This record gives sequence, structure tokens and C-alpha cells, in this order.
Amino acid sequence: METFERARLDAYFSRIAVHFAPDEQSSSFLITHLLAERPAFVRAVAAMTRLVAVLPKPKSVHPAAQRETERTVVVDALTRELFTTPDTTLDYFESRAAGEPISLLDVGGYFAPTLTEIHSRFTGRLLGVVEDTENGHRRYETLDKLPCPVVSVARSPLKDPEDYLVGQSVVFSTEAVMRGRGDILHGRPALVIGFGKLGSSIARLLHAKGVQVTVFDIDPVRRTQALSQGFTVARARETALTGAGLVLCATGAVSLRGEDFSHLRNGAYVATVTSSEDELDLAGLPDVYTRTVVGDHVTRYQTTGHYFYLANGGNAVNFIHGASVGPFIFLIQAEILAAIRMLTRGDLSPGMHEVPAPDREAIAATWLSYFNR
Repeated sequence: METFERARLDAYFSRIAVHFAPDEQSSSFLITHLLAERPAFVRAVAAMTRLVAVLPKPKSVHPAAQRETERTVVVDALTRELFTTPDTTLDYFESRAAGEPISLLDVGGYFAPTLTEIHSRFTGRLLGVVEDTENGHRRYETLDKLPCPVVSVARSPLKDPEDYLVGQSVVFSTEAVMRGRGDILHGRPALVIGFGKLGSSIARLLHAKGVQVTVFDIDPVRRTQALSQGFTVARARETALTGAGLVLCATGAVSLRGEDFSHLRNGAYVATVTSSEDELDLAGLPDVYTRTVVGDHVTRYQTTGHYFYLANGGNAVNFIHGASVGPFIFLIQAEILAAIRMLTRGDLSPGMHEVPAPDREAIAATWLSYFNR
């Protein structure tokens, strides 16, 4: 990013931070993809709250961005295990922000497993959670009873451009990985598992490239949507796997169980849009498969009479090339800042919430004034 672009980005976030400045100061913990442009967003969060710690998603850390962030904010290692056990979670929060009002800024539902314990036992006050992803939205939504407000930006209209461009980056990176091994998309039928916003975008982009696309989704409503858009819809995942030369997993849950891999046709490529721990049950793969790195970001899984290729170790394939979606990502980051103010006000009831439409309109207008040039 050029110097003038950094200055424009900082000016944009400064204006957003002023517009949504909370009346009271609180503390926050931020989980994020620490990509090259992300320090500007981190600074904006720090301007609106006392940013206690940044916890980067492990598979998406840009070294220069981490070094820049570490100059002003504590950067802690992030694992699922950190927020799975109540005592471990509470020890972490008490060590960093004992007695303080805190907001948790999440990407993927990391705080969901121990949210009730945090709310009831933390010496400070849990103001609530801001969640960025559909996967995380579902993790909070399925809790029996939310003890605090959760403001989700996962289904915001401001996220639509990001979802489309993420789909584009997934298709680009998948094709680049295949071409690196001398393979191409054309003539290789594709199976897209999951027809949500990302999966539907990927399916349409593959179709535009002349690829034969089949869709599988456990949700019958999404299956009808896929049919209405002209896609072949698989009745059974196992049957669809046998005919696919490329499988793209876009559910945010487990797309392929251990026993599913044996149904893949020989030489099939498997790629995902999120982390391997979310999409693939690689631990359930039979031990008879050997793993061999056969190229940049490609692993061959092989046993007698069967083999397939896994892109980027099963982690989001688009992160191979930075996963950039341009300035559109700053729309949803600004909405996260607006959600911080909502939590700080303290007037939201426990449950799922979204940022009001007038706030989204203000964000979009501000974004246009900086980036529609």
C-alpha cells in the first residue's frame, strides 16, 4: 500500500471513529485476520476503546502487519483451545482486563463455547460480542440462551461486496494452484459444497469460466435457490463427490468427514474458503493415506488405488495470495466500529442484534467519499 493510500485509509477510519465515538470508554479484545492493510483498522478500534489485545487468526498473519501492530498493542497467540475451557478463558481475561467492561470482537465464534461462563464469572462486565462471519453468527445463534448482546455484521448488506470478491479470490487462487501443477479448471467438473453467500458466488464465478458446476447443500431452501439459478443440485454428497474433479468447501462447518474422502475421484483437488479445522475432518481420514507435499501449497493424499490433492493444507485457499478484496473490506470494518458503540451504550438486551440501517447508510456515504474515485 502506497503512502497516500495509507493516509487516506487512516483519514477514513478517523472519521468513522469520530462519528461512532462511544460516550464511555471500555476495553476490547480483537480477533482478526492480520493482513497487510489491517493495522489501520486496529488503530481505529484502539481509538474507540482500550484495545487490550489483538489475537490474529493463525493462518492469516502478514509479518509486517504484525510487527506494526506490536509496536502499540499486545498481540497474543490465538487458538480454539484458549476459549474452549471456562477456567482457561477466564484466566486469560482476568490477566488482561480484570474488573473492566469489555467488548469481544470476534471472527468465527471463538468466544461462543465459554460465553456464559465469561458473563457470569468475569470480575469485570461483559458488554457483548461483535461477530463478523456467517460461521460465527451461527455458533452464537445456536446457543441455548445468549447471556449478553451479540451484534452480528455477518448478514449486513455492506458485506455483500466483500463476499463476492472473496469468492472471486477463492476461484483465482484455486486456479493458480492447479495451474502450478500443470492442471486447468476446464474439463474438470466442480462440486461446491455450501450455497450460502460465498458458495453461491463461487459457483457463479466457476460457471462464468465455463466450468460444469454441481452444488450440494443440506438446506433445502438453498438447494431450490441453486436450481433456480441453473445449477445441477446433488441429491447426495457421496454421489456428487465421485464425479467431481474439484471440490470447493464453503459451509463454515464440516463439509467433508473422514469417510467422505474415499469417495473423491482420483486426482481431484479439494480447497476451502475457511480454516481446515472448520471445513475438513482430516483427523478422521483413514491412516492408510500417506501425505506428500508435491508443489507450492499442494499436498497429495495417497493410498493403494486412490489419491487426491489438498490445497493450502486445507486452510482458506485465497490466503495463498493475500485474500485481498480491495477497499470494500473497510465497509464492514466500519460497521464493526459502529457495533462497538452499540455495546458500549449498554441498552441492548441479550440476544442477536444488527447495526441499524441509518448507521449503515452513514458508513456507505463516508466510504464513497473516500474510495469512489
